[in-house]
Amino acid sequence: MLGRLLRHLFFPHARLRRAFPEAALTAIEQAIKAAERTHVGEIRFAVESALEPGALWRGESARERGMEVFAELHVWDTERNNGVLIYALLADRDVEIVADRGVARQVDDAQWRAVCDGLKQAYARGDFLPGSLAAVDAVSQLLTRHFPADGENPNELPDRPYVL
Repeated sequence: MLGRLLRHLFFPHARLRRAFPEAALTAIEQAIKAAERTHVGEIRFAVESALEPGALWRGESARERGMEVFAELHVWDTERNNGVLIYALLADRDVEIVADRGVARQVDDAQWRAVCDGLKQAYARGDFLPGSLAAVDAVSQLLTRHFPADGENPNELPDRPYVL
């Protein structure tokens, strides 16, 4: 626990900005916007440098934090309950995908885990933008398979990545 605490306390926000500069955030936003034309799902992307000390003290996991961010960003608040959050916690080198109940009934955990594993591997190589774009594409392919575009396709959630 001490190692994790120190890693989070000394993980500078500037490191997140180096991994995700403005141009990368714009590229991810454009990828989400293009992807959402092929399905009626909603994709949100959120990246956080480190957890607050209180969350660390409670032993909060990346999964638990991802679920909190899912709620904070109202990813659950879509007409068809088909929102998906891609959440990255850089200090833990961890990635989670949180899917709303409409999507969770169609896509199993193993498929989400495969996307997360690919993203973690890319981040470990320092390939933040290519890995993020590949994850958006993989999520989009799953959504297109289960929720193809059907004419009316409003954009219910912002496409811009959320930096915490």
